[in-house]
Amino acid sequence: MYAYDEIDRTLVNERVSEFRDQVQRRLSGELTEDEFKMLRLQNGVYLQLHAYMFRVAIPYGTLASNQLRQLAHVARKYDRGYGHFTTRQNIQFNWIKLSDLPDALADLAEVGIHAMQTSGNNMRNVTSDQWAGVAPGEIEDPRIWSELIRQHTTLHPEFSFLPRKFKIAITASDHDRAAIKVHDIGLKLIKNEKGETGFEVLVGGGLGRTPFIGKTIKHFVHGRDLLSYIEAILRVYNQYGRRDNIYKARIKILVHELGIEKFSREVEEEWQQIRNSSLQIDDEVIEDIRSRFIYPAYEKLPHMPDELRQAAADSEFEAWRKNSVAPHKVAGYSIVTISLKPIGAPPGDATAEQMDALADLADKYSFGEIRVGHEQNLALPHVAKHDLPALWKALDQLGLATPNVNLITDIIACPGLDYCSLANARSIPIAQELTRRFANHELANLIGRLHINISGCINACGHHHVGHIGILGVEKNGEEVYQITIGGRADESAALGNLIGPGVKFDEVADVVEDIVEAYLALRERPEELFVDTVKRLGVEPFKERVYATR
Repeated sequence: MYAYDEIDRTLVNERVSEFRDQVQRRLSGELTEDEFKMLRLQNGVYLQLHAYMFRVAIPYGTLASNQLRQLAHVARKYDRGYGHFTTRQNIQFNWIKLSDLPDALADLAEVGIHAMQTSGNNMRNVTSDQWAGVAPGEIEDPRIWSELIRQHTTLHPEFSFLPRKFKIAITASDHDRAAIKVHDIGLKLIKNEKGETGFEVLVGGGLGRTPFIGKTIKHFVHGRDLLSYIEAILRVYNQYGRRDNIYKARIKILVHELGIEKFSREVEEEWQQIRNSSLQIDDEVIEDIRSRFIYPAYEKLPHMPDELRQAAADSEFEAWRKNSVAPHKVAGYSIVTISLKPIGAPPGDATAEQMDALADLADKYSFGEIRVGHEQNLALPHVAKHDLPALWKALDQLGLATPNVNLITDIIACPGLDYCSLANARSIPIAQELTRRFANHELANLIGRLHINISGCINACGHHHVGHIGILGVEKNGEEVYQITIGGRADESAALGNLIGPGVKFDEVADVVEDIVEAYLALRERPEELFVDTVKRLGVEPFKERVYATR
């Protein structure tokens, strides 16, 4: 966990006071909705179909137990008793009244949580690997660098009014759990031949109506030059990015239209002018940030404790352990992923009661720390192996022990037409029906790793382009129609899915997914061949034939 200082606390509290005044002026009529819009967006407040939606930042996906309890408090006091965790390590509340928002922000500020820059044309929440700091084999904890970027870009006067929103993700592991290739800037921590820490820098990734996979702009940027290089990219984007057309305003469009070579030259020219300025990072700065991350006092524990050996006789526990428990870099400990995808429920939702209980479990079993992942699940990053059986029983009582992590019912979905004013179609009911269709865990394990992503409009908040199976809801002649893509992925081998054919109606989507899965089971060369690998080997055609043979 990162220990915030007095400067951070002052900034957050001043922001609450400022926003309270803005809300009062809006409620009194002194500000029109158009005048208020930019102010509320910079504080994470959207006007949706039925109410205001409030998006709260969880920087690089790390929460302390007292912070999770405060989120539960906000859900209970100001909303309808639940929150929705997003693909960018935020949490959203969908029913808060405008008049209550300043009080909700003030309550969150008590534990160091804010909503700054969770919307608007500025630098959004810097996201990272939810296993950062505990993943075996990572270069170093990427949250240190995430925090550096957060500090530099929060309320940065030059980058608070960019042509469009801007998102950065960072990872330090070979396996990318942060989806860095579909961000405006993706950063991968690496070591050069001298053993120095630096970054491979990718630029121009993003989804939405015009999806692109990010391209490498610099194979190695030294850690001391990270801020200057990011700033050079932002300056070029700020200068040349389009402000006349919202659909062409993202940096991915600029990179595409200029070409990566020309864009790289522009960035290099800008960087050479500023790299030796005050933006160069001293070792002392990094060490100060590093020192403020408080790591657990791990004990020396056995690899296979008696409690774990005895619990192995319980088939339900073993199914959960094999699915939801991952290796930790410290012997005797594990990383536990908590699925927020129970059968028949909206993906990514957690009730206030569940959040309170998880905070208690984090205190008891994970040194008071919780992580939020890109897949809309949570994780306890420091669980002693001998505590796994007791933790599983507690999670099971909460309805949070569904052993479906990375399986077909571990669905990523946006709120869709049930909440969002931009949506053309429903997402949540599709996800709920699919979890019911594939509720059998034996079948899900037979299918193996398969990610379904659902978006209710072309803005792609459900990241459908990079789903192994992607589902996009659109409106056609007053009806909801769903386009299906296959073969996408968001990891280190990121790729965009390919459309299999014409759109299908709402009540046909689950049948189509079943057809695709049945085709995969018949076509794969061996049980270990993942769905995306079968699609890569054979292409779309055999799946298209199966889906449309009787339609």
